[in-house]
Amino acid sequence: MFHSLIKGSIILAIIFSAALVAAFVYAYEEVKLDADKLINYKPEISSVILDKDGNRLAYVFKKQHRLYATYDELPSFIVEALVAMEDTKFFEHSGVNPDAIFRAIVKDIQAGAFVEGGSTLTQQLIKNKLLSNEKKLARKLKEAILALKIENELSKEEIIERYLNEISYGNNYFGIKTAANGYFRKELNELTMKEAAILVGLPNAPSFYNPIKHYQRALDRANNVLYRMKNIGWISQEDYLKAVKESPTVHKTSLTQNIAPYIVDEVVRRFNDKLGDIRTGGYKIYTTVDMKQQEIAKKAVTFAYEKALKQYKEKVGETTLNAALVAVESKTGNILAMVGGESYERSAFNRVTQTERQPGSAFKPFIYQTALDMGYNPATPLTDLARTFQYYHNGQRKIWAPRNYERDFKGFVPLREALVHSRNLATINLVADLGVSTIRKRLAFLDVPHIPKDMSIALGNLGLSPLKMAQIFSVFANSGHMIEPRLVSKIVSKEGAVIYATRPKEIADFTTPEQAYLMTDILKDVVERGTGRNARVAGIELAGKTGTTNNSIDAWFCGYSPEIEVIVWFGRDNNKRIAARGATGGGLAAPAFSYYFSELLKTYPDTKRTFDIPQGVFRGTYEGKSEIYTKHSPLPTVKPKDEYGFDETNASDDGTYSGISPLEETGIVEVINYDETGAEDMGFAETIEIDGEQDEEEDDPLHPKRKVPKTPVSEDSGTLF
Repeated sequence: MFHSLIKGSIILAIIFSAALVAAFVYAYEEVKLDADKLINYKPEISSVILDKDGNRLAYVFKKQHRLYATYDELPSFIVEALVAMEDTKFFEHSGVNPDAIFRAIVKDIQAGAFVEGGSTLTQQLIKNKLLSNEKKLARKLKEAILALKIENELSKEEIIERYLNEISYGNNYFGIKTAANGYFRKELNELTMKEAAILVGLPNAPSFYNPIKHYQRALDRANNVLYRMKNIGWISQEDYLKAVKESPTVHKTSLTQNIAPYIVDEVVRRFNDKLGDIRTGGYKIYTTVDMKQQEIAKKAVTFAYEKALKQYKEKVGETTLNAALVAVESKTGNILAMVGGESYERSAFNRVTQTERQPGSAFKPFIYQTALDMGYNPATPLTDLARTFQYYHNGQRKIWAPRNYERDFKGFVPLREALVHSRNLATINLVADLGVSTIRKRLAFLDVPHIPKDMSIALGNLGLSPLKMAQIFSVFANSGHMIEPRLVSKIVSKEGAVIYATRPKEIADFTTPEQAYLMTDILKDVVERGTGRNARVAGIELAGKTGTTNNSIDAWFCGYSPEIEVIVWFGRDNNKRIAARGATGGGLAAPAFSYYFSELLKTYPDTKRTFDIPQGVFRGTYEGKSEIYTKHSPLPTVKPKDEYGFDETNASDDGTYSGISPLEETGIVEVINYDETGAEDMGFAETIEIDGEQDEEEDDPLHPKRKVPKTPVSEDSGTLF
């Protein structure tokens, strides 16, 4: 009987053991997929956006802010502190520590509940990454199997590397490198022993030991870590006493540390689709931004904005008025500064890139450049008198009657003076002479969208973003070559490989350097004595053009120095008029432009201050006045016929033009019902039919087909490798 009982017990034991082994084998196979998440570890890693000099603008991340640290980056005392505190026999066991488990079982039995787990570092890593915190036997068994599997696949160093990168350190800091950067604003190799001890003590209870909220509690925990290291002989008594006395400074650091939010948002918006989720890839994204100029730009916008609010007696936060500024290096297209609004905190909407507004008179230089390239000269007389233009709308005959800002006309004015003083009538008459289709074809070459098919093109009646204005204005600033603004120069993967690189993209030979200089010379006069006088800065040559749209809805200043373009826009976010009268580009936007270059000269005193005059630009005399010319745009040889009895120059003895106000002109127009008022009764010189002025192509007037530009110098502005 006794032998039969023993025999039965042995059989049961064998069956139980076999079942246990079978269950173990089954579980081992089942956890392979879970183990792969740690073996082929691919955590979410925050990307960092940098300025042109490699200085951090911001971190971007999705859910977990993590900066990855390799094992080689870890100071030895961090590893020693971790092992001393969490798993002293880490380098001796195979993932499971039987002694620790036995001690935990004894304590659990004494307590009558699961109070101690006896987990190794490997098991803690598995629990945080793969399993729950439940203290159940099934979870503990799976944890042990996974630990053996992981230890069989990874080295001890690789396990520690994963542990220190995976664990939460509170404050949404994941990984010890992130915590060091956030709490102490240091790299790992800059940490003191006390700071390292604070970090090592955090994972046990990150909220409880948070050094921002519970500083003394965190110090006490760190001292326990140091005492443990001293007790087992891993640090000396001297090092221990020195570290215990230390009280490190702890910083309350924002997670993103974002110092240029408009730029950061734009980078994420541009590249999130190209590189998957850019926030989790651990990329280093190098922008072209100069943070010194970015700060200048922010101050310039604030200066002009506060001045405007004072003028209109409006309060910050209670007004719809806003502003934007973008600065671009002329020869490279590098965006040096970008301010998308007066306050990112009040509105994250980027008005530099995300809005299209009418440029008004700021668009006139493109009309005049077309004329110059067709043989006109800055001294060529233009007709500055009223005309009416008839067209049909919904079958009803209409008369378009544009006017100058001053509601006068001067007869004949030189092309230079017409642009310097932004004469609407002279510009409209020039468009009528050149032909709308001619101008449209030229602008399509610059990839200008939504080009009007009628005479309103003369007054900038189309929508463009400030960044697009910077792009097309580079034709003047970059000696006839349009260059595409670029914000990112390169992107480096977490492995250190350059996966994206940009190079300047330009369309060559829109016009020649000497023809472009004719425009620059005129736009210099706009700043010196025309509508852009508020943009002047002593000690540097500046060129630019004001722009104010009909009813003063948008106000612009678009200009450049010998090296940098700056585009400034003012307007209301609700598209209402800025003010009933006097809200002009010269009054609102030009002061920001002037502030920018004034501060730029202080920051960079070696800034180039004068424009180069290309070969092929000459100076001569026309009608007793000095004027420049080129072979393609010679001085006029024939005086205009005085058809309407006006003096063709209106010039005073000092060379200025009498009666021409330096105020900025808006596109003042009147649409008159022809049936109510005949053109012959309005005092205009002639009525011109404009319905026939159409391109040969058939398309939507607001979205015309774009002409294919000439082959650019570079095929694209960015390449993914």
